[in-house]
Amino acid sequence: MGYLTTHVLDTASGVAASGLRIELFRVGEVVPLKDVTTNEDGRVDGPILDKDAFSKGRYELHFHAGDYLKSKDVDLPDPAFLDVIVIRFGIAEEDQHYHVPLLLSPYGYSTYRGS
Repeated sequence: MGYLTTHVLDTASGVAASGLRIELFRVGEVVPLKDVTTNEDGRVDGPILDKDAFSKGRYELHFHAGDYLKSKDVDLPDPAFLDVIVIRFGIAEEDQHYHVPLLLSPYGYSTYRGS
């Protein structure tokens, strides 16, 4: 069975994004499947979605970037340009590792399917 992981890098500061809250939702459901915070390495301790709960479908990761940036005393306008970054993606193969990293700065972000 597969699993889902993520990693967040603060590209403006050149460091791992420690302390960033992430919620995982299955599309169409209101209650998060998981609510986690990144560690010192910008990762979550273990898979966000492990093999027991891993299944085909559409999902969303909600990265609470605004709260993270404010906690790092980044000089932001009010309201900040970025707040909650939502990445919607699909899991088509239940035996694969899906890695959804986030590269973050106060005015932009990027993602890709990692390994």
